[in-house]
Amino acid sequence: MTGFPRYAIYFAAGADNALSRFGAELLGYDAYADDEVSFPQGALDVAPDWRDITADPRKYGFHGTLKAPMALASGRTEAELSAACATFAEKARPIPVIRPVVDAISGFIAVIPAEPVDALQQLAADCVRDFDSFRPALTAEDRARRKPEKLSERQREYLDRWGYPYVMEEFRFHMTLTGRLDAERRRPILEMLRARFAALKLETLAIDRITLFKQDDAKARFRIIGEWALAHMDLNASSRD
Repeated sequence: MTGFPRYAIYFAAGADNALSRFGAELLGYDAYADDEVSFPQGALDVAPDWRDITADPRKYGFHGTLKAPMALASGRTEAELSAACATFAEKARPIPVIRPVVDAISGFIAVIPAEPVDALQQLAADCVRDFDSFRPALTAEDRARRKPEKLSERQREYLDRWGYPYVMEEFRFHMTLTGRLDAERRRPILEMLRARFAALKLETLAIDRITLFKQDDAKARFRIIGEWALAHMDLNASSRD
């Protein structure tokens, strides 16, 4: 069985950011405050069972995955992981900027990039590699839980190498808002979520930080225990020299 506590390297937009409040209200949980939030009436009007629809993403808090949840390898500590997050963030890099939209992905609804952004794919790949030494070896039980028979050959290779199948070119950034819904059920919910998202007037979103989430035990929700702004690489600096 998966060990606890578990940690994940996610993107979250910041405690006071309008996008964070948007996600927290819809999921009914604020991972920054580790506290429940009332659902917006508009969501309940469209789907009276909104609590059930959002049950799965609520466990994780509103986020975009960069390094999937993991227990710590033997001998590694939370303090070491926090220090590694700080070191990672200090390395100057291009800051990914996406054009966020609300759309369906693999049957659920999420905030996703309107088009691929190479810098974001690179950031996620760097997180997978740089934090992999903190991950224990994949157990047979955890491998079976991922249903490798339903994965592509490349995804199975990534599962065995990195402990998670959706990495590198298989990675698709998403900030989940619902569980999986069939197409008929999804349509009115997608319309409602798009309308609420449009009210934010969020034309671009900088993926400008990494956030450390922690899950204490199997019944606990993930909560935020650390956040680090990414150092920005000025790509124009060399041309000015």
